Amino acid sequence: MSQEASYKDKKVITIGIVRELTGLSERQIRYYEERKLIFPERTPGGSRKYSFSDIELLMDIAEKIEDGVQTFEIRQEMIKDKKKAEQAKLRKKMIQGQLNAQFGIRKP
Repeated sequence: MSQEASYKDKKVITIGIVRELTGLSERQIRYYEERKLIFPERTPGGSRKYSFSDIELLMDIAEKIEDGVQTFEIRQEMIKDKKKAEQAKLRKKMIQGQLNAQFGIRKP
């Protein structure tokens, strides 16, 4: 399996394009970054770069804000979702290890 990021996760999109695609203002996008909801990469010159996954996340955040959800609540939900995903990944790894042990499969 390739260690390279999928096209959805590559941070190559400028804030201007993100603004056009999402309908959000640059100020809103920066605000979500300040609230630790979105994490763009920075170029050596300091420009922000976003991925398609970031754009999807921004659209989700904007929809929740429109529904009256506070940024703090969104952040807490994101933390909870991340923990659940990590637990699921660990559980899968443990089950795979048990299956490998049961059937005598060894990883190279």
